[in-house]
Amino acid sequence: MKTIDARKLACPAPVLAAKQTIEKEHPAEIQILVDNDAARQNVMRFLASRSYHAVFEADGPDFRITGTADQISAPGSGADETFDPDARKIMVMVATDRMGHGDDVLGGKLMISFIKTLKEMGSDLWRLVFVNNGVKLTASGAETLTDLKEIARSGVTILVCGTCLTHFKLIDAKQVGETTNMLDIVMAMQLADKVINI
Repeated sequence: MKTIDARKLACPAPVLAAKQTIEKEHPAEIQILVDNDAARQNVMRFLASRSYHAVFEADGPDFRITGTADQISAPGSGADETFDPDARKIMVMVATDRMGHGDDVLGGKLMISFIKTLKEMGSDLWRLVFVNNGVKLTASGAETLTDLKEIARSGVTILVCGTCLTHFKLIDAKQVGETTNMLDIVMAMQLADKVINI
């Protein structure tokens, strides 16, 4: 079994290390050691996208993730590749929990209204990505949760920066979306027809 020690590596290095190993060596089994829950979630989701069955066990403060290649489908045939190529793909990146500068209370109300109105984009809305202070909109107590959960149920992928969640100590408070890393975000930007930054 191939083992990668990705402890003490900043996001997205653990995922990149797994990606490089899988692309070069195509191991039937791979084990990745990480030292935080955001990295654990990111690596497990990445392994699943490459058709590996992933499980983990806690090892003190660290996590040991084991991925076993699916014998039915070849590694590399991830779920992200199943989208309709003729559909317009708009990615919205939200880097703040308020809209605009000046009055923070007004900015918070405008952001709530913005999230509520995003549904009007219909099927054009493809990815909704939260980074920096924006991750607070996905955490317990946020007034945006009901609308974000409705957007997720409609089929929109919501990605939430794991490094940002960890920074704000919100990794366990996230209520909607998938914990993600910078590699996923950059790849989504590359695939999107249009990126809107808020």
